[in-house]
Amino acid sequence: MSALLPETVQKTITPSFLRSAAKQSSKCHVVPVRLERAIKKYLREQEMGHMKKKVLRLSESFSDIKDANRMLPMSISKELAEDPLKNLHQSKRWKIKSAYGDIGLTYKDDETVAYVASRMPAVYSACYRILREIRRRLPSFSPAKVLDFGSGTGSAFWALRDVWPQSVERVNLIEPSQSMQRAGLGLLQDIKKLPLIHSYRSIQSLSQDINKSERPHDLVIASYVLGEIPSLKDRITIVRQLWNLTGDILVLIEPGTPEGSNIISQMRSHILWMEKRKSRKRENASQGSSESPAASGDGAFIVAPCPHDGPCPLAKTGKYCHFVQRMERTESQRAYKRRGSAPLRGFEDEKFSYVAFRRGQRPQEPWPLDGLKFETLEESRAERNPEDLEVDYDLDFQNLVQALNSHKTTSSGNQMENLLPLPFSDIFKISSLVPTTLKSNDLLSIAKNFLQPPLIFLTHCNHRIKSLEKASWS
Repeated sequence: MSALLPETVQKTITPSFLRSAAKQSSKCHVVPVRLERAIKKYLREQEMGHMKKKVLRLSESFSDIKDANRMLPMSISKELAEDPLKNLHQSKRWKIKSAYGDIGLTYKDDETVAYVASRMPAVYSACYRILREIRRRLPSFSPAKVLDFGSGTGSAFWALRDVWPQSVERVNLIEPSQSMQRAGLGLLQDIKKLPLIHSYRSIQSLSQDINKSERPHDLVIASYVLGEIPSLKDRITIVRQLWNLTGDILVLIEPGTPEGSNIISQMRSHILWMEKRKSRKRENASQGSSESPAASGDGAFIVAPCPHDGPCPLAKTGKYCHFVQRMERTESQRAYKRRGSAPLRGFEDEKFSYVAFRRGQRPQEPWPLDGLKFETLEESRAERNPEDLEVDYDLDFQNLVQALNSHKTTSSGNQMENLLPLPFSDIFKISSLVPTTLKSNDLLSIAKNFLQPPLIFLTHCNHRIKSLEKASWS
């Protein structure tokens, strides 16, 4: 078989490559034709050489952000906790104050065009995979009002429409980059039957524009944005604001890197801890009253990916929680990501980490054995009918041993005629109890009529085997 494959293919298809391919938990995703056409139309006036340079610069910017987040010293976090007003700087992108300055990426026209060409299909595929998993676990959930924080060019919105095409009625987008906002709306020009869409530049502007009763959203999504917020304190502030705007489900998505997984783990722990503390306070305050904490709507539990609210089992293993979505590269990705004459794969793997919260208490689902009545052995024996073909192996074993000891071994006219074949494990016990004075014919009669398989029984009675003809009992 190997001789039929080219040498280059044999070098590529290694055991490690096959193991990696086998770990793909979902099939290769294909970007919808309407999205690929919208991207192609948006990029039609871009020159090939300039686009490749823009895509390369964007990739380098993402690497710089990743390195900056990795190198943030823990000592500065401690100083921030002790003195929150120390070395404050204004973050240009998210309008929040940070002790680290602005290490996020400011999207202008060039960065936006490069993002649409190279990153949008991959982010869409990850969002689609996550939302589809939520729909699978919650079949009755159909969001009507959605908030997309850090919407960018609308990757999560496109995935949302593909997963719940009929239920979404209103979408609020929060994106501080005007270039990103224009690109997102431009990609939707040819789409019909769109929900009502409102764009905002910050959470504050959204809160000022809508009434307090309109703030809860059925679904809140924050995809690939928390990593651009420089400090843990700022991330917690943003996530708590998003949780306050969540009426049902909050989804946080980050790149599938150790840093991205760590961000998701921190936000997961904080939201669960915060809601447990609220529930305890309400429970203490409601002692003596008829209201229960569960009825008040407090609490949070994890919908996906983990089916529990406890600590992550991977935390102490040196591994990190992430998933992989393989996608078929679009025409724009194949054109603008290619460098030099080197061939480019027709697919790419998007790694991501995520968590989906839901408000309320985790439903108490019944266990599979709940409601079943268990009977004791005496009760089951008392109720059985004589015609039932049940085998009482314990009683059979006792009768056979008694018969062996009393030398009642003939195949007719004694208590052994009604014995049924014994289980395999009891043959070895009986063979050790056979009296040495037992005749060979009697031993053969026991083996043939009452024990299965007779060969094993006779083999263990080796002091009688020499006097038996195997042809008579085989």
